[in-house]
Amino acid sequence: MTRFWTRLVVVLTIITGVNYITWRWLASLNWEAWWIALPLVIAETYSLIDVMLFGMTVWRLKVRKGAPPPPPDATVDVFITTYNEDIDMVMTTALAAQKIRHPHSTWILDDGNRPELKALAEEHRLGYVTRSDDWTPDLPRHAKAGNLNNALMQTHGEFLLILDADQIPEPDILEKTLGYFNNRRVALVQTPQYFSNVPADDPLGSQAPLFYGPIQQGKDGWNAAFFCGSNAILRREALMQLGLAGYVKETEKSIRRALAASQAAIRKARKSADMDTPLVAEVLDEVEAATRHAQDELEAGQPLSEITYRVRRRVDAAVQTLVQADVEALQADLEEIAAMELAYVGEAGVPVVADDAVQRMSRRDWSPLGALESVQAVLDALSVERNDEAQPVMPLATISVTEDMATAMRMHAMGWQSVYHHEILAYGLAPEDLKTMLTQRLRWAQGTIQVLLRENPLVQKGLKIGQRLMYFATMWTYLSGYAAVVYFAAPIIYLLLGILPVTSLSWDFFVRFIPFMVVNQILFAVAGRGIPTWRGQQYSLALFPTWIKACSTAAKNVWFGRPLGFAVTPKARQSGGPSWSLIRPQIVVSVLLAVAAVVGIIRLATGLAEPLGTLVNVAWVIFDLVVMSVLVRAVLYKGYDAAAETAVAEKES
Repeated sequence: MTRFWTRLVVVLTIITGVNYITWRWLASLNWEAWWIALPLVIAETYSLIDVMLFGMTVWRLKVRKGAPPPPPDATVDVFITTYNEDIDMVMTTALAAQKIRHPHSTWILDDGNRPELKALAEEHRLGYVTRSDDWTPDLPRHAKAGNLNNALMQTHGEFLLILDADQIPEPDILEKTLGYFNNRRVALVQTPQYFSNVPADDPLGSQAPLFYGPIQQGKDGWNAAFFCGSNAILRREALMQLGLAGYVKETEKSIRRALAASQAAIRKARKSADMDTPLVAEVLDEVEAATRHAQDELEAGQPLSEITYRVRRRVDAAVQTLVQADVEALQADLEEIAAMELAYVGEAGVPVVADDAVQRMSRRDWSPLGALESVQAVLDALSVERNDEAQPVMPLATISVTEDMATAMRMHAMGWQSVYHHEILAYGLAPEDLKTMLTQRLRWAQGTIQVLLRENPLVQKGLKIGQRLMYFATMWTYLSGYAAVVYFAAPIIYLLLGILPVTSLSWDFFVRFIPFMVVNQILFAVAGRGIPTWRGQQYSLALFPTWIKACSTAAKNVWFGRPLGFAVTPKARQSGGPSWSLIRPQIVVSVLLAVAAVVGIIRLATGLAEPLGTLVNVAWVIFDLVVMSVLVRAVLYKGYDAAAETAVAEKES
């Protein structure tokens, strides 16, 4: 019955939304103020697409009743990833993991390589893994993804339970999830991330009940529930298959680049002054033919190792011919020198070559081998060894700082299935100050946009249309920062300047806009089934500078190679008082909103403003300020006080 009402509200939302946006584009734009009218209608269109993607997500909302009994012989490695987290915290999680009832091995994956942590692991008979010697300083480390990839090559369990250093698991976490893997196509089981240090009002919006609830359950219905980095169980076979496929894909890309570059090098070599000799031209022809043949074989799907072997063999044979000719020419030159008549004998009795002989030799092109030097360097890149990486096979994706989403998307593209198990089976620690929260949200958004720009799900082969849209929906939400700027600017412009982005606030406007907004909120209420969603809606607008920064920095990283940097989210509250500078852009916007409201009311009182437009925009400003108010509480938040929370709960009961 819940599914029926959810789908009914989804249909109503789409109908009212399309009706409103169509009217906005066709009949309401104030072209005299196009510079604000167009951005506003584009922002509204963005929001309609966003709510339509949400509606599609919950259309197939799947509520699972639980997994069947787990296979008793399933071997499991429990991975606890850490870099610089407090050692006591890591050990608390590791010892809790050790008590998981299903047979398993517990491993601490210490990317910080701390001797004291290694000693504690050995004392408690825990596995301890740090980077192998292959991860030399000159090779990329890939942060958490690299840590996990390194551990995968040093362990053997059939399944992997991945936990962050602060995520304390329940003893029955494997008993309640491993049974899903009785289906041989299931590669991932994700459980919620829940935080034990978050107060009931959740001022930093950490719990994300909408995402770890209707959204993941909805994605599950489309076989698109994705890996969230922790509290998840993965099938090693799927990861290794993914790694091998990635290895082949990256090697093929490398070979294509090397063959294309060799063609360019040959064209450059032909223009050199040293290329007039027939032998050199003949050798270049042979090298060019070899590379073109290799490209044809690549298109035909021939094995990469055979392609690289054959092209290198032909090129080496051509070079050997040139070397032989070079040696013969050098030998002739030496014989010529030996036959030269000496002009005189030096003071020490050493013979000296005559000046005219020196000039004759200096005019000679000693070696035509330079003709192939650049081609040879390019062809050296024809390798299947991936010497630019510590490991040739990287099972977890390394294209993004959020390796989890990218990995899950690739697994789905290969035909694997995922499961979202909606039961809290591990308890972690959320950020306890605004600075840490912003660092965390920025990294999430940056990683998601990296995946969008590098492997846009809308064009990924292997994904079904529903899966493409489910991944795209998550990525789409991080573009909300740009829409938020417009939503804040529009009422300010009207109240200060009297410029309306629509032709008029007529009955036609309200009869379309109000039903859409009302049904939109009903959709969140029905899909959420009583869970709080308002905090998430607040932060989707209030963190607009973070979302914009994430989009711009991720784009610079993908398109221009600018480094993002990687910061592990601190698990303890950062020292210092309230950091108002962290929300300076939001403070400026809030002040402008408040000033605009005051000016608008003054203009209305003096008869300089139209009453309906002023009242609507003042109400809009009040809504925006209510949204922004969450940041005031976030700045002043002093961390979780468990005793105070308990006292409040007891008083209410």
